Amino acid sequence: MKLYGIILLFLTGTALLSCTSEKKEIEQFRKAEINIRLEQSILEVSTIAEGLNVPWEILWGSDDMLWITEQHGDISKINPSTGEKKRILTIPEVWKNRTTGLLGMVIHPDIKSNPYVFVDYTVKRGKKIVSKLVRYTLLRDTLISPKVLLVIPGSSGHNGSRLAISPKGKLLWATGDAQKGNKAQNIKSLNGKILRLNIDGSVPEDNPVRNSYVWAKGFRNMQGLTFSNRGYLYTSEHGDALEDEVNLILKGDNYGWPDIEGIHDTEEEKIYALRKTTKEPLLSWTPTIAPAGIAFYGNSAIPEWQNSLILSTLKGRSLRVLKLNQEGDKITDDNIFLENEFGRLRSVCMSPDGEIYVSTSNRDWNPYSQPAANDDRILRIKRVSEIKSDKVITGKKATANTGIDNAEQLYAVYCGSCHKNDGSGIPGTFPALKGSALVSGKGADLIKIFLNGKKTPDKTEQMPGFKFLNDDEGAAILNYIRKNFGDKVGPIQASEIKKYRR
Repeated sequence: MKLYGIILLFLTGTALLSCTSEKKEIEQFRKAEINIRLEQSILEVSTIAEGLNVPWEILWGSDDMLWITEQHGDISKINPSTGEKKRILTIPEVWKNRTTGLLGMVIHPDIKSNPYVFVDYTVKRGKKIVSKLVRYTLLRDTLISPKVLLVIPGSSGHNGSRLAISPKGKLLWATGDAQKGNKAQNIKSLNGKILRLNIDGSVPEDNPVRNSYVWAKGFRNMQGLTFSNRGYLYTSEHGDALEDEVNLILKGDNYGWPDIEGIHDTEEEKIYALRKTTKEPLLSWTPTIAPAGIAFYGNSAIPEWQNSLILSTLKGRSLRVLKLNQEGDKITDDNIFLENEFGRLRSVCMSPDGEIYVSTSNRDWNPYSQPAANDDRILRIKRVSEIKSDKVITGKKATANTGIDNAEQLYAVYCGSCHKNDGSGIPGTFPALKGSALVSGKGADLIKIFLNGKKTPDKTEQMPGFKFLNDDEGAAILNYIRKNFGDKVGPIQASEIKKYRR
């Protein structure tokens, strides 16, 4: 009996040591990296999963697991308590190139009665690129019986691709203009639209136009889609050189692209808006911030953020908290958190108890710098009772005054995301400014391209024009470029830019 007791003690002791060791390892893995101090609340930011390959979509499943898509074609589940990742599907036909790949995903909220998971991704056959919307059936931990609901023209960029299920059980698909802006206003095209489908892929009878999937039109490249607790639908959208947007989407409305960007603030835009009855965004940003995933936060767990849109940004490398009015049809406050703390932020979702999960996007096609060793990651933000991190931060209010007061900042916000802060660009996509003959050549040639942009045949990424900047701002940027990346060239005067602007 004594021997049995010794053996039992040894075995259970070993098991307890093993469990304790594992618990410590998990706690160390999930330790607070940053604390955020709000008016009343303290928040904790920690990493719950790492080493991911561009997690484009993250969702909270009814199984209390995080569901993710990785851009190369995998769908996985992650245990938010342990970080353990389980791949449940690889889609071999996914074509990943720059912004293409396995993108949006949504799980039907009534998964027991409608055991469906919807995804969309890009496929390339020869020179033809398409975006496919596919419904899978969930059987235990397996996705089976893929059913293609819709196929639309795609491109190497501007594919949009967020998905959502409405309170009425309809499937919403935010599509991009596939780099052909005229499609956004063409009611016969399904690009640059919010599409609304029944879950079997058919057209709902109450759509604005009979036998058409189009719910709303006039979009460039939407990157976020979410419903509020009132049933309002919001999107986040990339502008061109200016006017990134958040929109409130209403049935049958026109949001203006490509004829209008953002707020209706030019005479041409005001005339067009009256003629076409277009809608203005709830909020727009110039300089652009590259808004990505968006989610409505209706939970009281973080009272300061209740009734807000939580927005992740790529170029802005921050999390924005957009406070809504009580009705939900206006944004009353724009607050910035985690700026430059974790790099590019791609997707965001909520758990039922009010925790916020955010994915980084530092291994995508357009990183600002070398990814961290543990990128890409999923971060968790939750309310805690005490500060445990050595780093404590607060948010800051966004203002109309961008705070740009020198040439280096002007270059960084308008040129750095493409041409990089060191002027190196991205080979084959964004030309290097360092050592460029154009930069070191005649000032007139550089001014013309800066003002009017440049379209290059067979290049999907085109340079926008910067006419919206004033002459002094333009001169500051161009002289910064010539001084840092050129070869002994003289300054450009604001008067020269004024001359070519005419």
